[in-house]
Amino acid sequence: MPIAEVRATVGRFVSIRCNSSVIVAMITEVSCENLSNNDNYIAIASVDLLGEILNASDKPKFQRGVTNYPTIGDAVELITSQELRTIYAPTGSDQINVGFLQQDRSVIAYVDVEEMLSKHFAVLGSTGVGKSTGVSLLLNEILKARPNLRIFLLDVHNEYGRCFGDRALVLNPRNLKLPFWLFNFEEIVDVLFAGRPGVPEELDILAEVIPIAKGVYTQYQNADRIGLKRVDPKHVGYTVDTPVPYRLVDLISLIDERMGKLENRSSRIIYHKLISRIEAVRNDPRYTFMFDNANVGGDTMAEVISHLFRLPANGKPMTVMQLAGFPVEVIDSVVSVLCRMAFDFGLWSDGVSPLLFVCEEAHRYASADRNVGFGPTRKAVSRIAKEGRKYGVYLGLITQRPAELDATIISQCNTLFTMRLANDRDQALLRAAVSDAAANLLSFVPSLGTREVLAFGEGVALPTRLRFKEVPPHQLPRGEATISSVPSVTSGHDMHFVSAVLERWRGATSQRDVPNDPVFSASPAKTHSSVEAPMLQPSMGLDPDRFSLLKKPLR
Repeated sequence: MPIAEVRATVGRFVSIRCNSSVIVAMITEVSCENLSNNDNYIAIASVDLLGEILNASDKPKFQRGVTNYPTIGDAVELITSQELRTIYAPTGSDQINVGFLQQDRSVIAYVDVEEMLSKHFAVLGSTGVGKSTGVSLLLNEILKARPNLRIFLLDVHNEYGRCFGDRALVLNPRNLKLPFWLFNFEEIVDVLFAGRPGVPEELDILAEVIPIAKGVYTQYQNADRIGLKRVDPKHVGYTVDTPVPYRLVDLISLIDERMGKLENRSSRIIYHKLISRIEAVRNDPRYTFMFDNANVGGDTMAEVISHLFRLPANGKPMTVMQLAGFPVEVIDSVVSVLCRMAFDFGLWSDGVSPLLFVCEEAHRYASADRNVGFGPTRKAVSRIAKEGRKYGVYLGLITQRPAELDATIISQCNTLFTMRLANDRDQALLRAAVSDAAANLLSFVPSLGTREVLAFGEGVALPTRLRFKEVPPHQLPRGEATISSVPSVTSGHDMHFVSAVLERWRGATSQRDVPNDPVFSASPAKTHSSVEAPMLQPSMGLDPDRFSLLKKPLR
């Protein structure tokens, strides 16, 4: 190493040479004593013991923990490059190259894929520190090392669509089919009431008629089978959460039937409002991905799961779910459905086809504040975090505000990639999450450079300060607005450009395709704009209080 770099300071590794091994330690504090007039002094360093290099017969081998402690008089030196290579040497083909050590750039930093995945991981960092680029790097390397692993990525800002080339299927509201009957009771209520608390009387009606509607559909499907005994739909045994199809026309008919039996006209208002609410959502073009063919029926659950989670992969083992185009009122419900189905499929398949579920902006869906966000989404993410590894469902969390993320969930992530974090609460959470030895590195967190990372946990040999390697340009995450070929408007009178933008804007709330305008022709698979629908009039048959020109923040 250059002379300027060979200096004992905080964060450096040192080696303590004992009789049977070389103990690896990290400097946590430096001081000096016995300062005299002639500038002579004694330098003192405090260290944390991390592991030891054993002098095996064939070649040296590193192991965590210390079995033989050093004694007075043992020599202490700055660790050599060869010793660092021994520590970070790949132990098999299941290692991925993510960069190099900040202490010695000639030493490659490897991550153990099996340990990182099977015990979950998290990438933490403020905006602008290279977090998204780091995620792209990690996932691309994982795809190389585990070509049979399926990856499902929640892309909140639509920036990963081009990072994985032809190995990823990109889904958005225009090409997604997620039938409404796959939503459980809490999720469909969240959709119908646009994220607001449901009206108790209406919820009671729904809880009664949804299982019957499922029974009616099952009876209808079996009607043509010769010799099959007809069964009362009320006694089929379905619950509100059983994932079987039902038709909206049957649901509305059942509600209408109950409304017709009421003698008190004022009591009918509740039923009427519920029917209007269901029809409003069904007729809203923004919800086409849920309610397309809502009255035709068909058990497409196998096709939906096969398409979403790439079974078979057909050369595309990864799914990028772009969320920016979905109505903000239902994003939480959609994420809840996806998380829940990912876990349940792993559970009922006994984990024969492993899946990595990566959640960008995880604090939005699993907030530390129980009063914020959608409860079922937090429950679904938490279930993967706590039990997913048993069934081959692994979790990757990405967040810029770890202090706002549910502490129980992040505690399940045994490999942490921490980039620059300036917030004191975020740093305090990290200190509680990592071991005492690693905690001394956290003093570097506020001053880390772009692409610099502190890596802790099971996936790395030691708590390490490293730098992510360069990512090829075609794998860099970029927002749809950045990668679009839309020319900059230098003149305020370019009406063709403005008209094209408005057409695209309106296309987000209609079933028509975006026109093939040359302004937008460079992006073959356009996603919806994230703008809200304009205010709708009551005469359109939709509930006007469900729509606003104001954007609502994600919960």
